[in-house]
Amino acid sequence: MRSNIQHHIIFIGILFLTGNVLFAQSYTFPEYTSYQLENGLTINLMEQKEVPLISISALIPAGAVNDDTKPGIAYLTATALKHGTTNYSKEDIDKTLDFLGAEINTYAGKEFAGLEAGFISKDLDKVMPILAEIMTQPGFDAEELQKEKDRHLAGLERKKEQPRAVIGQFFDQLIYSDHQYGTITDGNLSSVQSITREDIREFFNEHYHPSKAVISIVGDFDLEAMKERMENYFGSWKGKEAESTSVDGLPELAESNQVLLVNKDDATETTFYIGGRGISRNNPDYLGIMVVNTFFGGRFTSMLNDELRVNSGLTYGARSRFDTMKEGGSFYISTFTATETTEAAMDKAIEVLKKLHDQGISEQDLTSARNYVKGQFPPRFETSGQLAGLLSEMFWYGFDESFINNFNTNVDQMTTEKVKEIISIYFPKDHLKIVMIGKATEIEGIAAKYGEVSKVEIESIIQ
Repeated sequence: MRSNIQHHIIFIGILFLTGNVLFAQSYTFPEYTSYQLENGLTINLMEQKEVPLISISALIPAGAVNDDTKPGIAYLTATALKHGTTNYSKEDIDKTLDFLGAEINTYAGKEFAGLEAGFISKDLDKVMPILAEIMTQPGFDAEELQKEKDRHLAGLERKKEQPRAVIGQFFDQLIYSDHQYGTITDGNLSSVQSITREDIREFFNEHYHPSKAVISIVGDFDLEAMKERMENYFGSWKGKEAESTSVDGLPELAESNQVLLVNKDDATETTFYIGGRGISRNNPDYLGIMVVNTFFGGRFTSMLNDELRVNSGLTYGARSRFDTMKEGGSFYISTFTATETTEAAMDKAIEVLKKLHDQGISEQDLTSARNYVKGQFPPRFETSGQLAGLLSEMFWYGFDESFINNFNTNVDQMTTEKVKEIISIYFPKDHLKIVMIGKATEIEGIAAKYGEVSKVEIESIIQ
């Protein structure tokens, strides 16, 4: 969440740089209280009184996996939550938040819808009534909804000119096909145009409910007084009881390389993903995978970036990433290159992946990766907003504070032998799934080199 409030930094770790070695002092997750209201809503409260700020993170099981036949409805519903409520018009909300220097943002992702808020603690009783009504009593103003639809449709139109903005959506569809995880969160032109205010209200009534939701609050407040506020503001929230927050079983992947060639006639470069199925967020090897991926493609001095950018000059940058969700995820190498160097860049990326499998990681490189991960970790959870978000993620993905408390120990326990095991299990090198966006007439022959090719136009992702 971006905010005009200067977030405070809490002490959760001290870094020391000695020579070329980075040490991170051990730290423990700050104490917090977690409980449920009678309606099933989970509440996490963490007092941090160093500075007068409060941050809130809420997750609701109302993401794009529930879009069914109307892709984009989860996105529009989440956005429209701020278009007025029972007692506050959109203008009232905007003016009040602007005057207070506060922020409330709403969004929807693949699996859940979310709300993030940040404000000065003295304004708690001015902001909280608005926030509670946004979550539980939205009005979905028809005029504002049409404006939002128009803005969103214009944004979708622009995407056909932005390969890097849509390649992830094409990759998800290649990996997941008709599964819920293949749903495009933004929707498409035809589906978004057809969505009505009644559709959004129905989606809200169906999926915005307390029994599988969480609200996490971190900052300068009194614990018992906040508990009373939460009961007053959310205790009467009923909603429809959720049947399940799980998704269907993941589809089987073809046991062969598959290439999706996305044609963009005016392209002068090729943007590509190479990868396969990944991991869920609560995978027990999560930290080890992150250490290995840091070395392979997760930092500027990674294997991938060294080979594709520094040593060969084939691209301005290359990376690898694990996108994790509740029930699964994906892994991919991503980069772009000039049309005439498409084959060389793709060959090099696959070569580096094979090298990772064949050679593993040396003890020296593993030490470097471990230190990098430990050094990057504390700054990710310094602010009240980051801690509130982490508390909500812990609830959603099913991991606990041991992820924080044992972080350094678990990272340090990574050995070269464990690295080999992780590479073998989690970094796909066979049956690769590849998406290429570029000028098909010039790269179609190259695409055929890497597997069975299917071809679509870039406009297909928004139609």
